[in-house]
Amino acid sequence: MDTEYKFFADRFPDTPGVYLMKDGRGRILYVGKAKKLRRRLASYFRNPAGQTPKTRALVARIRHIDTLLTATEKEALLLESGLIKKHRPRYNVVLKDDKQYVLFRLDRQNEFPRLSMTRKVVRDGSVYFGPFTSATAARTVWKLLGKVFPLRKCKDTAFRNRVRPCLYHDIGQCWAPCVKDVDRDAYAEMVHRVEMLLSGRSLELVDDLTRQMKAASRDMEFERAAEFRDQIRAVRKTVEGQAAVIHDNRDRDIVGIAENGQGLGLGLLFVRQGRLLDQKQFFWPGLTLEEGPEVVESFIGQFYGPGRFIPSTLVVPMDLEESPLPEVLAERAGRNVHIVVPRNTQEKQLLGIARNVAARSMEVRETITSRLQKVLRLPEEPVRIECVDASHLGGRDMRVGQVVFEDGRRNPDASRVYAFPDLEGAGDDYAALAGWARRRMESGPPWPDLVLIDGGRGQISAVEKGLAECTEECGWELASIAKGETRRAGELGDLIFRPGRKNPMPLKPGSPELLFLQKIRDAAHRFVLGRQRKARKKAVLSSELTSLPGIGPKTARILWDRFESLDDMLEAGPQAIGALSGIGPKRADKIHAALQALKTSRES
Repeated sequence: MDTEYKFFADRFPDTPGVYLMKDGRGRILYVGKAKKLRRRLASYFRNPAGQTPKTRALVARIRHIDTLLTATEKEALLLESGLIKKHRPRYNVVLKDDKQYVLFRLDRQNEFPRLSMTRKVVRDGSVYFGPFTSATAARTVWKLLGKVFPLRKCKDTAFRNRVRPCLYHDIGQCWAPCVKDVDRDAYAEMVHRVEMLLSGRSLELVDDLTRQMKAASRDMEFERAAEFRDQIRAVRKTVEGQAAVIHDNRDRDIVGIAENGQGLGLGLLFVRQGRLLDQKQFFWPGLTLEEGPEVVESFIGQFYGPGRFIPSTLVVPMDLEESPLPEVLAERAGRNVHIVVPRNTQEKQLLGIARNVAARSMEVRETITSRLQKVLRLPEEPVRIECVDASHLGGRDMRVGQVVFEDGRRNPDASRVYAFPDLEGAGDDYAALAGWARRRMESGPPWPDLVLIDGGRGQISAVEKGLAECTEECGWELASIAKGETRRAGELGDLIFRPGRKNPMPLKPGSPELLFLQKIRDAAHRFVLGRQRKARKKAVLSSELTSLPGIGPKTARILWDRFESLDDMLEAGPQAIGALSGIGPKRADKIHAALQALKTSRES
């Protein structure tokens, strides 16, 4: 029986840790951290009249509280952040748009540095510039810089193994240091100019380029002067729209919050080298300014995760001095990070801009997942949808592919493929789906709000059978999608089935809800087929590789760990092979000779 939760303070320790509030079905409603667990939990059950609407709704649904003890508040913060990202509890501040933004990476440790775009920061001596919330804008800038600053474009693997210049050299956008004798000082000077531009020293760079253009013109070197002219134009075009808002040339992000009647908005400004580079909005419905400190702290902990660029200063609207966040961010960034309130007039003005950005944010009232909840008659909005598709090749290589969509967008990192060697030769999709259900239960949370199965009523029954064999009650909502009368791919009238119903759900052909479910099903179908083909191709290539003299299974594994494909191995030189762990120069020569013999036999 679902009874109201009774809180007893003496059941909880007064030490640092994390608490997980759960409902009657064992689902996590809220994850929080505390320096003193007993005191923090007791605050939820005192004076309900003084609580915010969100807290009152949360407390009303609590049926159980689990705690995880930690040695320090910092460890509690890290554990809380990981649990929120994994479980995405309903009453937590969860980032729906937590993707890594585009950065420019300049690998200064290389003799001939390359400017590339990335979404992850790695401590490898490279310098990073950005972020850009728009990948299209970043790509436009990268192409513009590539036209007038001809740095190399190829990756290190191709750079080391290239034997002739690439197309970029032919069109004048690369000096081809891979195969040509390039002046290292001239290349370093060009890298320095790119770094000045991306570091915000554009005015200084324009002045320097202007002096060099005039000097080249006086010396009658008009082609060289034209190159400087083009670089000046590119610099000016690159910094268009970046307003100088502060004049200390430091990197800082500014966080502002505002309540707008529908909920709480958060505005984030990216200021790089004193210039306003970009901005971003976030919104959480139903929250008020009273939850502001919790929102800001939780947002910073999730947004500035490992691999993201973290500026040296974060300007926030309230004091967070007692928070362990600065220490956590310093470890992630590899340097000191300061979280401060506005310290001067310029920072106060920037905070005002961030607050205005936050005030303009609002909730998108009707999302595709909320519409699915209505048409499929689900008890809750399907925030996390897992779609599975069973596939085999003539009864062999039975696989079940699983793709995940969260908040209407695919999460590629959560994709999984399950192999069933015990079903080899059987071609039994139903047995594979039942096996998938059992193994999915064993893998643990986060649990799906909806499981979409490629198939009809029989496929749903198979998954139900697999779930029934598990002792833990999961409460998953199931649906299946089957092709319509013509059985053709892309048909608008696919059929959606739910357990306990003989007839399909009344979704209109071509409706947004049906098209979205088709999109999910197609993603699962492509994923499992791609994995099947890749596994079979790798098996064939591995067999072809191990048939060569001097290459056994262990050596083949070393080569596959280093090279992405067999073609890359065939193009590699003896030095690249000899640099691998466990392979010396003499053995590298033998392996290279064997690979070249294979290459010759392929070409003949």
